[in-house]
Formats: sequence, structure tokens, C-alpha cells
Amino acid sequence: MLPTIQQCIMYLVGALLIFLAIKKKYEPTLLLPMGFGAILVNLPESGAINQTVPGIGEVRGIVQWLFEVGIEASEALPILLFIGIGAMMDFTPLLQRPIYFLFGFAAQAGIFVAMGIAMLLGFEPKDAASIGMIGAADGPTSILVSQILGSNYIGAISVAAYSYMALVPIIQPLTIRAITSSKERKIRMPYSEKKIPKYVKIIFPIVVTFLAGWIAPMSVSLVGFLMFGNLIRESGVLDTLTKYAQDGLTNLITLLLGITISFSMRADVFVRKETLLIMVIGLVAFVFDTVGGVLLAKIMNLFLRNKINPMVGAAGISAFPMSARVVQKMAGEEEPGNIILMQAAGANVAGQIGSAVVGGLILSICSVLW
Repeated sequence: MLPTIQQCIMYLVGALLIFLAIKKKYEPTLLLPMGFGAILVNLPESGAINQTVPGIGEVRGIVQWLFEVGIEASEALPILLFIGIGAMMDFTPLLQRPIYFLFGFAAQAGIFVAMGIAMLLGFEPKDAASIGMIGAADGPTSILVSQILGSNYIGAISVAAYSYMALVPIIQPLTIRAITSSKERKIRMPYSEKKIPKYVKIIFPIVVTFLAGWIAPMSVSLVGFLMFGNLIRESGVLDTLTKYAQDGLTNLITLLLGITISFSMRADVFVRKETLLIMVIGLVAFVFDTVGGVLLAKIMNLFLRNKINPMVGAAGISAFPMSARVVQKMAGEEEPGNIILMQAAGANVAGQIGSAVVGGLILSICSVLW
């Protein structure tokens, strides 16, 4: 059987994702399996998805089975990934300057902008909310919220979320330069040498989990597993598991998640005009995430004696640690020797918490309204 035109388009999409992963090294652990999976599930009569074979009956496809078990039935894959992410995070810069928590929430502005645009364009509320979560700059959260809400566009949302995460080094500098002056980008910030006691680092993930459960109960699975991973790290008694969570667990689940999500990239559900709209809305979401963080920093500077480099606010998105590195690179280019990496990292880890909490709030709001 010859492939359809739509399937051929998906072969090109898959090839593009593989190219970006290998040639450009954009999120290779996810884009590579996602790209290959896009080809795998679009082969005519692909055995990677369920089908009925004459004389045999229904044959279970491995990709569809992974999707049904790991995402559709339990959302296990994206949630388990948060353990590895939490194990990689050092919250010390955030604990030294708790005010950076504000950036972790201000830089989620793109979520609500994207939701509003999607609803104006005629998307159903559950789909608009799911599309808005692209602005979380957090692939697992976007996937989880989309799946729980039963969005019809989980494949397009996943591709947009991870593609734009990979393009943070391009999107953020352009946006930051458009809304800041060179003088603002040159602001130097003294780094706090305040030592954070070990017991504070251990208590912190527990307290955050309690607060998340109180503010947004639907976020507990996201925030809780993130904080559990961090607790493993900070406990100091599970070094082997910490290293495995940071490397082995994270890489394995990311690979499985990428090829599993490709089930939602079948030509019949992916090749439509809505996919292009979602990609455009996703880009707008990432831009407004950056704008939200930068504008908050500018507002805070009106009242602060020691000014904040507005680029630190931009690092409040959840793309950890890529955004912090981008901000530091820009600071060094504006003025050699200007080191704001730790401040940016503080805002960046706050963004990881912020995106998970906002994801839970979105789920709570949707459960009440729709």
C-alpha cells in the first residue's frame, strides 16, 4: 500500500525533527525519538499501532500500547520524568534570594495569553487551556495537562512545546533585546554568599509540596514528584540513586516519552490547519513568557535600591537550565565580566516550580468551569 500525501508530509516532519536533533543538537533526547516515531506510526498499516489483521484479529502495536499505558491511562511517563528533573536542581540561589519566586510565576504569562488567543480562534476550552500550557516552557507539564483534559491536539502541543524549548537560545535573545536597553542589560548584580544550611534544603521541598497542595491540589503530582527528586538529592544518603535519577532515569523516560508521543503524530490527527495555528500560538506564548519576566523585573526596579538585571526575569521560564545560560551569555556579550548566572539560575528553578503550580491551577479551573 502506498502512503498518502498526509503520511508523506509526516515523513518530512519526522526528518526535520531528526535533523534538528542531530545537526543542530536541539533537545536530541526527545526530538530524535519523536522524529523517528513520526515516521514509524505513519508507515502504511504500521505494526507500531493497533490494527485488525484478517485471520489473526487485533494486533497490539507497541507505540500505541506505550501511549495507552504510560500517558492515557496513568500519565506515568511525564510525571516520573519530574523525579529526574528535581534531582538535577539546586535551589540554593533561589533560597538565597526568595524574591526570585516572583519571576517563576511572572514568566508564565504566555500561558494565559496563549489560552486567550486560542479561545478567540475558536478552539474548545479544553483545547485552548492545553495549547496555553505550551507557554509553561515545560514539555512534561504540557503533555500531562493536555492528556488529563483530553485535548484533541496533544501531538501538535508536544511538538510545539519541545521545539520552542529547543529554540530558547534564539527566541529569548530577540525578545529581550526588543524590550530592554543596553544599559539595563549591563546591570551588575552582586551574588549573595549567604550559606544555606542543609536542613533548610531538606525542608524546602517538603514545604513546597505542602503549599502546592494547599494552593493548587491538582498540581501535587507534578510538584510533588519534582520535590521528591530534589529531596533525594539534598538528603545526602542516596547518592547513587541521585546520579541515576539525573542521568539514567531522565534519559530513559525522555526517550520513551518521545517515541510514545509520536502516536499522537499520526497523519490523520496531525496534518490539519489547527496544527499550524498551534505552532504560531506556541511561539507567541514563549515570547510573552519572556516579556512577563522582564517587565516584572523592570517594575521591581522602580522600588529597589539594588537594581535587578531585567534579563534575570526572563530566566523565570521553566526551560532549565537553558534559559539561565542564555541570559548569562547575553550579559557577558553586553559587558565582559558581568556574571549573573547564579541569579538567573535562581529564577530558572523558580520557573520550574511555577510552571507545575500553574499547570495544576489550570486543571483546577477547568474542572470547575468545564
